Amino acid sequence: MISISERIKDPRPLIYDGGFGSQLFARGIELPNSCVANELHPEAVVDVHSDYINSGADAIGTNTFVGSSLHLKMAGKNEDDSCYLARLAVKHAKTAVERSEKEIYIGGSIGPSPGAIEADSGDTTFGIPNKKVRDTHEKMASALAESEIDFFCIETMFSAKEAAIAVDVARKFGLPIAVNLTYKFTQDQSTGKRIYKTDWGYSAADLLRILSNGEFSGGDNLLNHVSLLGLNCGAESRRQEHTGMPYAVNGTKELKKALEEIKAQGKRIMAYPNAGMPRLDENMKTYYTQTPREMANHLPELLDEGAYFIGGCCGTTPAHIKAFRRVLDSLKV
Repeated sequence: MISISERIKDPRPLIYDGGFGSQLFARGIELPNSCVANELHPEAVVDVHSDYINSGADAIGTNTFVGSSLHLKMAGKNEDDSCYLARLAVKHAKTAVERSEKEIYIGGSIGPSPGAIEADSGDTTFGIPNKKVRDTHEKMASALAESEIDFFCIETMFSAKEAAIAVDVARKFGLPIAVNLTYKFTQDQSTGKRIYKTDWGYSAADLLRILSNGEFSGGDNLLNHVSLLGLNCGAESRRQEHTGMPYAVNGTKELKKALEEIKAQGKRIMAYPNAGMPRLDENMKTYYTQTPREMANHLPELLDEGAYFIGGCCGTTPAHIKAFRRVLDSLKV
């Protein structure tokens, strides 16, 4: 199998997997931290990966999104188990790949810290110390790299500064890096212009600026070490027209424009949004508003805007990924 660095030179788009925690819930597995399933429910973790592979995903993400020592501590778990659980996560992903007998890439998921970091809050009274954030990402990245993932997937980042810290850590392992922020709709009060920003106030252009300016990397331009940039998840809770696939289309358009403005070359765009808005049914169970067909119908538009690596986040299922595969194959791109 060729490396993912070589694969992304190919113009044919790639399909990522879908929501993981929601698939564990669908199997009746509810834990204070989904990463613990790597130890307590190993076959279920393998089964989720297998379902996505069988649905047509070209790559899957490890079940490590909330596996950092900071997250484990919040869940009342032993924070020293972070590396152990990360290694188990890669093992389970590899088991699913081996069972499929397909060529599938494995992305090592690195999620955000559980709260604002010092670089955003201005101090450690309200923010998590930058050093602790860096050390946490270092442990996770090291465990994932040593377990031989194919690329790092830094995802659901609210802070462009934390994303830069994570990239600075991850680049030392020599693997391709994807960086995804999660945005929501905002509007410039003076001009009325729409712009997507994270909950911490960062736009796609802000991410590119912070990666480039070297503040968290000893002056090095971190953008040079990133192969894929994009968005995932989606924090919007009131505007249906800015959630799910429409959110991915608009966010990709803004990122593409930001990349063009700084003349960044050779960057692929990633997009894997939620399946619309979360709602509660009559049994107080969460469901998401966008069906597989509904989301898949947006794929041609999303590709036209520049997306290359496409999948789903919360609420997306193997059925969504199967619908994406069907549309992508029909387009013959």
